[in-house]
Amino acid sequence: MGSVLAGVLQLLALIGALALAYIPLGNYMAKVYSSDKHWRVEKWTYRAIGANPDAEMTWTAYLRGVLAFSAVGVLFLYLLQRIQGILPGSLGFDSVNPAQSFNTAVSFVTNTNWQSYYGEQTMGHVVQTAGLAVQNFVSAAVGIAVAVALVRGFARSRTGELGNFWADLVRGTIRILVPGAAIAAIVLVACGVIQNFSGIHEVGQFMGGTQQWNGGAVASQEAIKEFGTNGGGYFNANSAHPFENPTPFTNLFEIFLLLVIPFSLTRTFGVMVGSVKQGYAILATMATIWVGFVGLMMWTEFAHHGPALHLAGGAMEGKEVRFGVGSSSIFAVSTTLTSTGAVDSFHSSFTGLGGGITILGMQLGEIAPGGTGSGLYGMLIMAVIAVFIAGLMVGRTPEYLGKKIGTREIKLAACYILITPALVLVLAAISMALPTPPHSMLNSGAHGFSEVLYAFTSAANNNGSAFAGLNANTDWYNTMLGVAMLLGRFLPMVFVLALAGSLAEQRPVPETAGTLRTNKPLFVGLLVGAILIITGLTYFPALALGPLAEGLAS
Repeated sequence: MGSVLAGVLQLLALIGALALAYIPLGNYMAKVYSSDKHWRVEKWTYRAIGANPDAEMTWTAYLRGVLAFSAVGVLFLYLLQRIQGILPGSLGFDSVNPAQSFNTAVSFVTNTNWQSYYGEQTMGHVVQTAGLAVQNFVSAAVGIAVAVALVRGFARSRTGELGNFWADLVRGTIRILVPGAAIAAIVLVACGVIQNFSGIHEVGQFMGGTQQWNGGAVASQEAIKEFGTNGGGYFNANSAHPFENPTPFTNLFEIFLLLVIPFSLTRTFGVMVGSVKQGYAILATMATIWVGFVGLMMWTEFAHHGPALHLAGGAMEGKEVRFGVGSSSIFAVSTTLTSTGAVDSFHSSFTGLGGGITILGMQLGEIAPGGTGSGLYGMLIMAVIAVFIAGLMVGRTPEYLGKKIGTREIKLAACYILITPALVLVLAAISMALPTPPHSMLNSGAHGFSEVLYAFTSAANNNGSAFAGLNANTDWYNTMLGVAMLLGRFLPMVFVLALAGSLAEQRPVPETAGTLRTNKPLFVGLLVGAILIITGLTYFPALALGPLAEGLAS
């Protein structure tokens, strides 16, 4: 009972902290993306990359900027890994093989941070800091920039212009992510997270013998890994490692970091479209799903039957004893409902239903609250779908925020919600049908299928966490998961920006007595229902073969 109470109290403390940050951070981000002034360091950056920050872009030009910048990032990070063996600070590690270099480069550029390697045994200091950490900042900034472009599509009228990608990218990095991560890193260092560039050294073990460990700039990377909803761990144990996450306080603080921008962006949305109530409606939808999933996860992990679990006070297998079941449940739900992918527990060891909740959280599209930017634009796409469904019910042309949702808009929204499930289900099915190496799937039956389903769900939704019972460091999985990450990141962005351009060209529609009030609890309920039903219809057969079958059989 005490463990349950501790988990509930931590949840309440987390909600309180997020509530305190919501208005000031949301307002600040709205100001960042609405300002017409440039900081001096930003002007230097624009000169260096040859960009004109004041030139407005159509959706196609904005998309070209996103794709060009990301392509350069993939190429640079790939080459950095391939020449690691000759770089200073490599800690004696060899260059990374081609398939894994491709997978890792794509992973960090797409804000996925899937890792098929042991961080402390593969990547040297230069690759970690100049490669992976840099992408943690800019990939998050790209996501926010695309979300802001969609918000401008709703806010503007009779123009095809959505702002300037380079200005949005630079401002998001310099004004939001860098200062936020710097403050977070100081807090983490003060609480015991390491920050150094030491080499490999041997450490004595409690039961005798020694083990080799290397240091690193862990606190700074841990900060942006959570604040930018990235997720890549400096060490293989990720946020369960005491060098990354030493105390229950740092654990709760890291959960706060990975949630604060996605939730606060709803305030930014409300301010930029001129109606904070619209932002509150999106916030309420996100919060309802998040709190509901946390409650379900705690129930499955605390109340699972069995004498051993009763004696332990819950399903402790795979959980960090420093954090307990409650805190691990909050972390697991938060990291899979965002695009973070960081873990402080072993998701493969969760109960069958608990593991299913983590998979379902990603399959919702990671929109509650989702990743930095991707959560907001994913939720707005679902709002467009919900408005369309409501219009069909009453026989009225659907409208959202004064914009008509016509044939073009609904086709783009439909393409957005179909592309990721298609990637997940098709690639998972192919992987199950092909003869995989004997060492890839460590489990058979429903759990083994859940591992494969989890991997492609995580990759296509740009999450990055894993069930960890699947050895994905093979040419097949490195390549196919890389493809899933690329297509799962950039194809949806094409539809989002095309929708933004279409909305920005429209004339505003005056509100009438028949207009659906999208800032009311009724719409929130409709939106939650639409999200759960659409996801359920899409993924239920696959979930029934994996986590549901395992959970009901246990």
